[in-house]
Amino acid sequence: MKPETVTSLEDQLKNLFPEHEPSKETEITEEPTIWLQDDPLLCKYEKRKGKPITIIEGYNGADKDFKILAKEIKQLLSVGGSFKNEQIIIQGDYRDKIMQFLKDKGFSVKRVGG
Repeated sequence: MKPETVTSLEDQLKNLFPEHEPSKETEITEEPTIWLQDDPLLCKYEKRKGKPITIIEGYNGADKDFKILAKEIKQLLSVGGSFKNEQIIIQGDYRDKIMQFLKDKGFSVKRVGG
């Protein structure tokens, strides 16, 4: 038996497409810019139907930006949630993590409730 030679993916592609010249440019993906505000965002904890939720409200920028922020928070925490009535509603009590995430983004955050 012959010993198998391990080739990199780049070498395999060169064998398959000998005339192709790979580009050296790297794509830079920009993060969407979110409008920062002067007033702090309010981070509240409530129970609805016996289940804990975290509510973020007080954003006075565009709804589109707030929806982007909601999506980022849900992906960060791997939880469900929604955007309704100019509020982000996250399933579970994640006030500390959300507040730290928002502070890292440059927002000022105020904790409301217990």
